[in-house]
Amino acid sequence: MKLVVGLGNPGREYKNTRHNIGFMVLDNYLGKVDWKNKMESNFYSTEVNSEDVIFIKPLTYMNLSGMAVSKVVKFYKIKIEDILVIQDDLDLKVGTYKVKKNSSSGGHNGIKSIISELSSEEFLRIKVGIGKNSLMPTDKYVLAKIPDEELKLIESNFPKFNELIENFIDGNIEK
Repeated sequence: MKLVVGLGNPGREYKNTRHNIGFMVLDNYLGKVDWKNKMESNFYSTEVNSEDVIFIKPLTYMNLSGMAVSKVVKFYKIKIEDILVIQDDLDLKVGTYKVKKNSSSGGHNGIKSIISELSSEEFLRIKVGIGKNSLMPTDKYVLAKIPDEELKLIESNFPKFNELIENFIDGNIEK
């Protein structure tokens, strides 16, 4: 069984904000599905290429994401190597991304929470670049709406993110 986590904040006011990249990537990958409210998450389970997969969007708000992730991991006995987290990353330029495993939070509070709850950094991540703005406080920047030109750059990577999710599910993420 695999777990794919899209990080973000629940609520309309956070739609299309930089911090909700994980939610956006999952919504693009899955299309319209019937999310259930389960284990402090929007929760959807299905079979993909003969693999049972759980997709979650934590409803705990970003800074407490680990609580929701931990509940699902413990209940379904999911191994750390079977977890993929999709997150925003201030240190990457808009339109870029990086796949990482076994790395620190890099100051990302959602990742800090997950690392703390799971007592591990060894889960896989897709880090989606949102850039920085040194003239704006970080909390305001990540919660700001993504400008259209930046959104287009991010959305241009959706096919690649979908491919990465598929490769993770198939156990071929090294590709």
